[in-house]
Amino acid sequence: MNDPSTQPRRPRVLLIEDEPNIATAIVFLLQREGWQVSTHSDGVTALDAVARHAPDVVVLDVMLPGRSGFDILAALRGGERADLPVLMLTAKGQTKDRERAAALGVNRFMTKPFANRELIDAVRALLAEAPA
Repeated sequence: MNDPSTQPRRPRVLLIEDEPNIATAIVFLLQREGWQVSTHSDGVTALDAVARHAPDVVVLDVMLPGRSGFDILAALRGGERADLPVLMLTAKGQTKDRERAAALGVNRFMTKPFANRELIDAVRALLAEAPA
């Protein structure tokens, strides 16, 4: 019989995305890789979701109801989880958005629409970089 305590812990990914169809597709892709995925859909309580789910990686949309992904990223970088790897996934792919995300300390920036393999590879790389 397998003892759950001897099983390796599956990586945890928190997806903060307000568009249900996109969230469903991303959850499917990430779970297919064997990762635990939690979802959250608004910017106001996103930081509470980070504390509650203790993710290894956050996939963060920029345009969210209540509080932008940029605001959430800034708060993360100034808090207890400052080293938490973050992938910003957004339809806002202009240079100024990329520069703002970089200045706030994002680990990766990807625009929608995205290739499934590109998303998986980015999350996998961030999991490899995540602090133990």
